[in-house]
Amino acid sequence: MITDDQIEFLFDGDENAKLTIVLAHGAGAPMDSPFMNEMAGAIADNGWRVARFEFPYMAKRRIDGKKRGPDRGPVLLDFFGEVVRQLGDPNHLIIGGKSMGGRMASMVADELGVAGLVCLGYPFHPPGKPEKLRTDHLLGLKTKALICHGTRDPFGKPDEVAGYGLSDAIKLHWVEDGEHDFKPRKSSGRTQSQNITDASKAISDFANVMVK
Repeated sequence: MITDDQIEFLFDGDENAKLTIVLAHGAGAPMDSPFMNEMAGAIADNGWRVARFEFPYMAKRRIDGKKRGPDRGPVLLDFFGEVVRQLGDPNHLIIGGKSMGGRMASMVADELGVAGLVCLGYPFHPPGKPEKLRTDHLLGLKTKALICHGTRDPFGKPDEVAGYGLSDAIKLHWVEDGEHDFKPRKSSGRTQSQNITDASKAISDFANVMVK
């Protein structure tokens, strides 16, 4: 999707950081949802620049207030390519996002030649349908990747993920007692903010390797 229109980005952090981490939203919530705001802020606090954007269907919802389902896959993938084009040198970009956004990033990362990939709660399969895997392209992924994933995420439990045979380029950060949005049970003694902070530190460590 080549467009003359400037994509509206939401930036956090140091504009002179060595890498920009591009975060796409999930299927149902916008780029400035509470989760996205807190995650972007936590990553920025570790010294990185964060860029957020919205896919066309979500941008339309912001204008007219009407809820609509995600655009078709090819539209989302093409739009991610345009995002990278407008942000500049892909060697200085780590792309990713929440759930669907991270999945879309993972499908174009090799093609776009970005420095890395970060997925926040990857939808390995629909909840309750472990047979419907979304992992084929992850088996041969070449781009260095970090997947931050809750241990209680219904989109893929640890014992399931262990058997997927994912590419050696992929590292996993398990979010302790976390659901799909990293929220733990009160009985765990943890908070969602703690889990987001821990994930942001894992992302920062991952990004530091990219610039060495």
